[in-house]
This record gives sequence, C-alpha cells and structure tokens, in this order.
Amino acid sequence: MSVHDDLTSVQRCLDDLHRSVRRLEQQLGTGLEMRRVRADADRLRESLALLRDGAAGLPGVPGPAAPGYGRLPDLVPVPDTPYDSSLWTDSDDEGLGAHHGPSH
Repeated sequence: MSVHDDLTSVQRCLDDLHRSVRRLEQQLGTGLEMRRVRADADRLRESLALLRDGAAGLPGVPGPAAPGYGRLPDLVPVPDTPYDSSLWTDSDDEGLGAHHGPSH
C-alpha cells in the first residue's frame, strides 16, 4: 500500500468512528465521558489532517486535506517603540495589588 492509500484508509476509519460516536452521543447523552470520547475522536481527525499536510511532499500523496488547514497564522508585527503610558493610567498591575494615586 502507498502512503496515500494508508492515509485514505485511516481517514475512512476515523469517519466511521465519528459517525459511531455521534450515534452513541444521541443514545447516551453528552456527559463528561462522552465529551471526552468526542474530543479524542476530533483530535484524531485533526492529527490525521496535520499528518496528511506534512506528507504532502512525498510521492503519491496529494496536497493538504483542506485549504489553509495546518497553515500557520499570519504574523502581526509588534513595534519596538514604547506604548503610550496614558493607555495604562487606570489599570492595576497584576500581582502587585491595587496601588492608586501618586504616593505609590
């Protein structure tokens, strides 16, 4: 079997698992245990998508599972210039307690 075939097989199994978990959830409700099982199944699907994206460069493996999935978010530059101190005049410094007024 090729990597693509293996990934496709695992995807089918996870799709079956997702359907089974959904049926169980309808029968058993959404208690803590059920939420954990659903979260684990969702995490497996996400992990497989990441694995597929990572293997996309290998021969016989198609591109990413979904457009933009697994892509890092665009970076937002943060300037090195100091912030305007007037933005923080009415805020408290966490961990130091509330110090108000010019005497502190």
